[in-house]
This record gives sequence, structure tokens and C-alpha cells, in this order.
Amino acid sequence: MTSTTADPRTARRAELADFLRVRRERVTPGEVGLAVGGRRRTPGLRREEVAQLAGVGVTWYTWLEQGRPINASTQVLDAVARVLHLDPAEHQHLYRLAGARAALPPDRASHAEIPAPVREVVAAMHPIPATLINERFDLLVWNQPWQTLIETLYDVPCGHRNLMWCSFTDPQVRAGVENWEFEGPHLVAMFRAAYVEHLHDPRWRAFVTDLRAHSDEFAHLWDRHEVAAPATSHRVFRHPSAGRLAFTTLSLEVTEMPGCRILTYVPADEPTRAAMLELTA
Repeated sequence: MTSTTADPRTARRAELADFLRVRRERVTPGEVGLAVGGRRRTPGLRREEVAQLAGVGVTWYTWLEQGRPINASTQVLDAVARVLHLDPAEHQHLYRLAGARAALPPDRASHAEIPAPVREVVAAMHPIPATLINERFDLLVWNQPWQTLIETLYDVPCGHRNLMWCSFTDPQVRAGVENWEFEGPHLVAMFRAAYVEHLHDPRWRAFVTDLRAHSDEFAHLWDRHEVAAPATSHRVFRHPSAGRLAFTTLSLEVTEMPGCRILTYVPADEPTRAAMLELTA
């Protein structure tokens, strides 16, 4: 049982100790390639076995499992997570309990990695444009209304499949978004807020460097260090054939995919709703 204390760091270390012990006891020697023989007083793995398999000292791992105030590198935590067969949620939990940064998410989930129900929900939102994005604004999957709307708003097909990149490298966006003077800075502010969780990730740093090189506007906004959380906003497009289209943006978190959300453009008035029905007919 985890002890109660007024010190959150002590409470977290105690929780870490319990977590490691319980997870260690559920892994059998055979599951990690160890020979099974003789009677074992300890259910699951012994501490020295976890230490050996993770490539760390027995004393160090014992102190970690005892909840002592020691520092654990992310490489060591990754090794422990591998030995204990932690799933992604448990791996993240280990990082939080150890006071380390969050584990790296996939660079971009492939179409096959997106759960079928998530793809079906995005597709079923017709005629509302909807796309699944991650914290870096990569477009992971989208429905037909989204594709129809975006293809007619952008001059250049977005090979990067990234909302940030396409928005700041296609000049047509400025002409097509009526309130870009608000939307542009807000987009960068949301991206900047997410970036702080990925400072260690070379993929994010490279993305920012490349986009700064391709867009002076993005570089200027990035250097302002403004941050914002994802929030409902009013987005107005000037469509080349349908005219003025007004939407309310709405983000829906996807619990099965941490860091991902479904971004939708909900028609804000009847003319927009009718235009989308016509465009997607």
C-alpha cells in the first residue's frame, strides 16, 4: 500500500516503488528468456534479474524500486520498461512517476496504425470536414469533405501532409482565410505550446528549422514565444466557387491515441451548411 505524505515528490516515489514491484512480479522468467528451475520465493522476476536484463546495477535498481531519491535517465527507464513488458500507457506512467520527460510519440502514425473505429468516426462526420491530427499538426487521416474543401483552397498540394507547413508555405492561404491575422498567430501559439513537450525530439527541432527557412511569417511568429491551448475558434474561408464559408472549429481528443485529436470544421451558418452539401454531393 502506498504511504500518504504531504510531500508530492515522496508520494510519487512511493507510487513508483509500488508500480515497479507489481509489474516486476507479473513477468515470468520464461517471458524474458531466463531458465526456469527450482523453487522461487519471489513471484515473477527478482530485482537482480531486472537489473541484469536492463543493464543497470543491482543496487541502483533496488534503490529505484524502494522509492529512494535518485535520478533515472530516460535510457535506463526505457530499458526497465522493455524488461517489464510495459505497454505504451504504462511506459508513459513510468516516466511521469520517475519525474522524466514524456516518452517519444511515433513521428507520424501510419494509416494502418489508426484504430478502425477512429477512421470510421472521421469518415462518418460527412458533410462536416474532419481530420485526425497529432500535436505537430500532421494530417493522419481525413474525410471526403475535408479533402474537397482543402484541395480547392490551396494552390499547392501539401506533400508534407501537415497543417502548419501547408498554411505557412502556400500564399493562397492568406487570400483564402478571411481572419488569417488571428488564425495564423493562434496556430503558431498552439504549436509552440506543444513544442515544449518535445524539446528533446530532433524531428520537432528539424521541422521548426525547416519551416522557419521557408516562411518568414512563421519565423516572426515563432520568435514571439506566444502559447495557446487548442480551443474553439471561428474560421472564415473565401472559397473560389462557393464564396464565403464560415466554420466553428472543434477539437475532439482521441483517448486511444495520446496527443491526437479530431479537428472538425462545423458550418457556422445555413449558407455554409448548404454550400458544403453541394460541394460534397
